[in-house]
Amino acid sequence: MSLELISLENIQEIARNYGYWAIFLGILLENLGIPLPGETVTLVGGFLAGSDELNYWLVLGDAVAGAVIGGNCGYWIGRVGGWPFLLQVGKIFRISEARLLSIKEQFSENAAKAVFFGRFFALLRIFAAPLAGIAEMSFGKFLVYNLAGASAWASVMVTLAFFAGKIISLEQLVAWVSKFAILALLILVVVIVVPIWWESRQIKQETGE
Repeated sequence: MSLELISLENIQEIARNYGYWAIFLGILLENLGIPLPGETVTLVGGFLAGSDELNYWLVLGDAVAGAVIGGNCGYWIGRVGGWPFLLQVGKIFRISEARLLSIKEQFSENAAKAVFFGRFFALLRIFAAPLAGIAEMSFGKFLVYNLAGASAWASVMVTLAFFAGKIISLEQLVAWVSKFAILALLILVVVIVVPIWWESRQIKQETGE
């Protein structure tokens, strides 16, 4: 998909032409792993609601529904075929099955937090649901946290665009939110990777001793 097809101007045009369906499908497809800017779609919907082109509550309902349904589909994709796929990827990158099992167990312990807070992080919003399926998180528990996370994320994004869009341009708002999402992801990676690296280093030292 070319960058021209997913430019902010094109997203605005599609949202104006197809309204609530464009918002619902854009967020749904992003949650299925298709590289669509779901966050930008949500901000555009909130911005159009703020300018009275769309209804705030319908935009919010669309965003929540798209995120929840997409997340549920992602969960079952991970639950049914995610682990065999992960094992194949592990072989390519020479990651042992034991190591993958260890990572799976670690994620399982924090799956609820990942599903809820993952909505606010770039990329993790797409992969949290399939990873929860791979970690065999119970669907009932996943459903609760998926709904809660989707509702919180959609409420923040739509409301932010609804009010902030009256003060600053949509382009500026999208740029600020995108930078924040990337920064938050980098911080999250550091928080996760550093402890794993430190633990691995300690194990190697103990083994060497």
